[in-house]
Amino acid sequence: MSFIDKFNQLNWDEVRMNILSKTAADVENALSARRLTHDQFLSLISPAAEPYLEQMAQKSMALTRQRFGNTVQMYIPLYLSNKCTNICTYCGFSLGNKIRRKTLSMEELDRELQAIKAMGFDHILLVTGEAEGTVGTEYFKTVLEKVRLYFSHITLEVQPLDQNDYEELMELGLDAVLVYQETYNRSAYEKYHLRGSKMDFDYRLETADRLGKAGIDKIGVGALIGLEDWRTDSAMTAAHLDYLEKTYWKTRYSISFPRLRPCEGEFQPVSIISDKQLVQLICAYRLFKPEAELSLSTRESEAFRDNVLPLGITTMSAFSSTQPGGYADGAIESLEQFSIDDNRRPETVAAAIKSKGLEAVWKDWDRSYSH
Repeated sequence: MSFIDKFNQLNWDEVRMNILSKTAADVENALSARRLTHDQFLSLISPAAEPYLEQMAQKSMALTRQRFGNTVQMYIPLYLSNKCTNICTYCGFSLGNKIRRKTLSMEELDRELQAIKAMGFDHILLVTGEAEGTVGTEYFKTVLEKVRLYFSHITLEVQPLDQNDYEELMELGLDAVLVYQETYNRSAYEKYHLRGSKMDFDYRLETADRLGKAGIDKIGVGALIGLEDWRTDSAMTAAHLDYLEKTYWKTRYSISFPRLRPCEGEFQPVSIISDKQLVQLICAYRLFKPEAELSLSTRESEAFRDNVLPLGITTMSAFSSTQPGGYADGAIESLEQFSIDDNRRPETVAAAIKSKGLEAVWKDWDRSYSH
């Protein structure tokens, strides 16, 4: 059994029409429910729910404080490599883009880790392009040996791996893995992924199942907002999350909201989501899954991040660089995966969090607690 069995029962066009058919009565029914069904989640992301945004926001904020207190977890991404063997039409790292390629050596990695640690971070997200020959499991093993000397919590966002690979990396200190399907529209997926291992839709979709079977502490899911109809992709993501929570109930889960940002190439979003609609989506997820972590990256502007923060966000990145060597060696624009919108330093973001009556948490996990 895997999520594919459930996914194959979901029809993209039927789900989309179901969302668009929702009425004000459906929205009010969802808002009055103690625990939402997936169908009620569809009501809250529908156009019919837009007039109810204030009610959704108030309820979302109350649930977030109840489940997570007044804390917001801080983390930072570290890009290890921008080498990639895939051709993905929407990504700055895509093989066809003429950018400088770089993979951090162990000496360069040390400098990056020291620069990041000096900023106060203790949770780190390791990111690469998908190039198995250069940045495969053996490379990750070597990297983890170094990273775990500096950081208490390590998350990986790389190409999908086999279950035994995840189990080996967990032994070396891996705590969490983020894997985004990009879009759950199978037919559209094929036109965005033209070459490389990422063309395998089913293998990517089953990654979270392999992670759950490996017993990972946390799994992050999501869709690239704007690649296809954002409401339908969000509905599919929610169905995926619902399945995972019920199947691998010992694992924690996080949801991210990456909106397409400018990058190398000329790709334009198919589906535009407004700031107001993104707030609606964040609140809908909080009402649907009160225990899930909701993460907002520096893709978004500082004004948007500050304003939406109290409504449901529990995890934020700060001072992100999307290029290898971006912290110790400074920014080299031609190495970036996508452009960053919120460029504030970590202490400035922490001060903004405090101004909302919340506490920026730099460390809330220690490996010794898990034994």
